[in-house]
Amino acid sequence: MIKEVPPAADVQEAAAPRHHQLIVTLFGLYARTPGGGIPVATIIRLLQDAGVGPAGVRSSISRLKKRGVLESVVVNGRNGYALSAGLDDTFREGDERIFHPRRAAANDPWLLATFTVPESQRSIRHKIRSTLVRMGFGSVTPGLWIAPGHLRPAVISYFEQRGLGGYLEFFLADHVGSSDMRANVAQWWDLPAMENQYADFIQTQKPLLEDWTSESGPGSPARAFVDHLTLVTQWRRLPYLDPGLPAELLSDDWNALEAHELFSRLHELLSPLAESHAAAVMKEIS
Repeated sequence: MIKEVPPAADVQEAAAPRHHQLIVTLFGLYARTPGGGIPVATIIRLLQDAGVGPAGVRSSISRLKKRGVLESVVVNGRNGYALSAGLDDTFREGDERIFHPRRAAANDPWLLATFTVPESQRSIRHKIRSTLVRMGFGSVTPGLWIAPGHLRPAVISYFEQRGLGGYLEFFLADHVGSSDMRANVAQWWDLPAMENQYADFIQTQKPLLEDWTSESGPGSPARAFVDHLTLVTQWRRLPYLDPGLPAELLSDDWNALEAHELFSRLHELLSPLAESHAAAVMKEIS
């Protein structure tokens, strides 16, 4: 998400989102229609609600433009920015992962990936390997990668669109050996890291749900906008770290299900108010 942009446009976030990550979320939520650019003044006004100053906004926009995520446009006679052409499929795939994450069943097929890159093209080898990791693949051996089979369309499309498909071979396979797949999954993926990420999300967002469902009632649309923008930014990396591994192969107290339920409830509560605030600001400044 073109100058190599991670799947779903920079999905790897820290616990406290950085400015450029909030801006990517802003465009992903509110500037996806054809010609859906946002004037710079509007971006600054919206991010100001989230505590980002004008200098931080301009610096982050410049960074995203250099990376090929944003491009300059004119919006109603004003200087603005839009998502770069060619990112539509990447963001649509991101929508599915973020808002409708799919969890495989234990008897579903697995997607296997292997690739061959000449020694003279080491940079391509690194790009393929890092992209497989970002898309949720586990490493069986240094040359064999594995992911739930339902990722096949998005994965193949991603590599083909970037001219890398010729280096890879993909296979759908069933596990027919006698080895313990639960133990295998624990070896192929860093499950403790996933658990920690989900735990951090729950710890951060659970008080927010309690606040928004308290007797004091809902907050203002402006506050909903900030809370929702932060919520989506903090959540959207998680469906990539966890590609939807079968629950039967994970620990009984696997906290991904609780985290997803928490995200879904907050998204349902905050999204309408947040959208109304964003629309009002865009109309006011346009």
